[in-house]
Amino acid sequence: MWCVPELTTEYIERMEDILNLLAKPRRRSEPVVALDERPVQLHGSARPGRAAAPGRVARRDYEYIRNGTANVYCIVEPRGGRHWTHATPNRKAPFFVRALKKIASAYPRARKIHLVVDNLNIHCEKSLETVLGKRVGRRLWRRFKVHYTPKHGSWLNPAEIEVGLWSRECLGGDRVPALDQLCARTRAWNRRANRLNREINWGFTKNDARRAFRYKRTSTTIRWEH
Repeated sequence: MWCVPELTTEYIERMEDILNLLAKPRRRSEPVVALDERPVQLHGSARPGRAAAPGRVARRDYEYIRNGTANVYCIVEPRGGRHWTHATPNRKAPFFVRALKKIASAYPRARKIHLVVDNLNIHCEKSLETVLGKRVGRRLWRRFKVHYTPKHGSWLNPAEIEVGLWSRECLGGDRVPALDQLCARTRAWNRRANRLNREINWGFTKNDARRAFRYKRTSTTIRWEH
């Protein structure tokens, strides 16, 4: 069940910042990209199943073997229909930095890349400086304008939709026993998403938020309605 967030001034400011960003027309000089992580359990089958055949459904034994965990970076430009979703061994800083380098290289002429992320501790300039060194890390970080979702506000990140699409269409109910297989499946899904130019049409606006959460805002004050 979805819970109504605690509407602090900080929550509203961050929420409206992202909603204003997502409402803007697409600009090639300032693309908007959303990023989120999705942990994945790697499971193998303890016993071989039975393949489908004419008149016979496939069967799979309920018992499975735990093969550790992995991570998927779900990355999308909502209005552009561009995707960089890929699997990694974990979500530690080096792989976050690698994801940002992948995004930056896709927009070599962009004046600024707007990046929507949550408040995970690695989503910061320090991660880039630690991995790349201060000079190179700062230079890469300055290519981005980061928009953090408020606490308990991950629903504002379009990458959450990317996570859902990937989970249903790429993973589904299948067991994936190893990282290399997860990487291959995710690459294939990402290629298809790019070939179809799948956009995310974000329809929830700032005015919708004010009606839903019952508050009014001027340039200087926020007033809650009862």
